[in-house]
Amino acid sequence: MLKEKLKNYNIILASKSPRRQQFFKDLNIDFTIKLKEVEELYPQQLKGIEITDYLANLKAKAYKNLKDNDLLITSDTIVWLENKALGKPKNYHEAFVMLKNLSGKKHEVITSISIKNKNFQKIINDITTVFFKKISDKEINYYINNYKPFDKAGAYGIQEWIGFIAIDKIEGSYFNVVGLPVHKLYKELMNL
Repeated sequence: MLKEKLKNYNIILASKSPRRQQFFKDLNIDFTIKLKEVEELYPQQLKGIEITDYLANLKAKAYKNLKDNDLLITSDTIVWLENKALGKPKNYHEAFVMLKNLSGKKHEVITSISIKNKNFQKIINDITTVFFKKISDKEINYYINNYKPFDKAGAYGIQEWIGFIAIDKIEGSYFNVVGLPVHKLYKELMNL
């Protein structure tokens, strides 16, 4: 269905996330991956969804000469905990601190997606609330050592071991926590 709808577009996914790439494959979308290095800095006064909207747009701006039939998709995800954005941890220590801070608390996973071609741009977003149970230092160390979550916002992947043992419940889209609110992206693409 979606493949037929998008047949006249050259879909460009600007993401090195294997999870996002897999979602596109699972949606049966023909796409190419084009990556540009973008320094993911944002104005400090931005909060929550403003951050991910800003970064998804910043990534989209890096692609200057889109052709008429190009459709560029960029995205950004953060974990929002106690009025602070948690991005990807740079090292073991940062990952440990992030997971320690998430332990026993609820947080939001916020994702924004930019859909852009030569003539228009639309940014959509989604928020999922995730409730973590208390996790021990031993469990945190085990997870980091075995799963190396350095490419994940908030230092965890819900689809991995930590998700099985530490997440009490979620409110909203599971797939948003994995990395993309697929249901919202599908709806937008079907409405092109």
